[in-house]
Amino acid sequence: MSTDSIPEGGHGVPTVASAARLYDYYLGGKNNFAVDRELAGKIELQVPEIKQMARANRRFLGRAVEHMAKHGVDQFLDIGSGLPAENPVHEVARRHVPDARVVYVDHDPVVRVHAEALLADRAEITGVIEADMRDPEGIFDHPELNGRIDPNRPVGLLLVAMLHFLQDHENPYGLLRRYLERLPAGSYVAISHIENDTAPERAAALEQLYAATNSPGQTRSRAEIARFFDGLELVDPPGLTHGGDWTTSLAPLTDAADYIPPEQAWGLAGVARVPA
Repeated sequence: MSTDSIPEGGHGVPTVASAARLYDYYLGGKNNFAVDRELAGKIELQVPEIKQMARANRRFLGRAVEHMAKHGVDQFLDIGSGLPAENPVHEVARRHVPDARVVYVDHDPVVRVHAEALLADRAEITGVIEADMRDPEGIFDHPELNGRIDPNRPVGLLLVAMLHFLQDHENPYGLLRRYLERLPAGSYVAISHIENDTAPERAAALEQLYAATNSPGQTRSRAEIARFFDGLELVDPPGLTHGGDWTTSLAPLTDAADYIPPEQAWGLAGVARVPA
């Protein structure tokens, strides 16, 4: 991904909208700029459920981490972590595993600065890497990761709302396999991805609008998203389902009011185990 989200120009104001800052805006954050809010307004006109989609995705992330932690995973790698938001991975994990280790990865230097400030008091077990998700080898070989995560024990790999920022010509399935090759058996991977079966016209509009950001993307069908889980042991129930519906007995909805139905959040989500 590019670094167009770095403030540029004489006044230090970004001129290109950032996917990370758009997500921050959808979740009610304040780490966004006029260029992001302007594009967000256009997106909301064509995809009015976009904020609900972001909230459903964020809640899936928390439930996925909770499920993994309750299955004994105590180290997590969050790819494309984005700007700080409610219930970050390290807080969710440490409710169940007090010394859980987490490494956050994002290509945006602004994200790195925010994350480092937030995590300064737990730096010995929480790391931040500025890197592109397209470079799994560089991420796994990075000293920030190697100083905190044991590659010989199960890892919780989080690719939440990330793979739809890879277009087909970038071979997203091959990229995922490169990540999986570095994970030991017993690891878990969580994936969420915007689908284009429920609302194909709005999905196409979303692709077109995100082409103006630093992270253009591609929505996919259920069948195409299911391919990401080939060779993995999908946690089933719930299987591959809409993010608002993804719950297990170990990670239930805490409040019925939190439920977001598929027609308001058409992103598919799943968690799978890496087999022996």
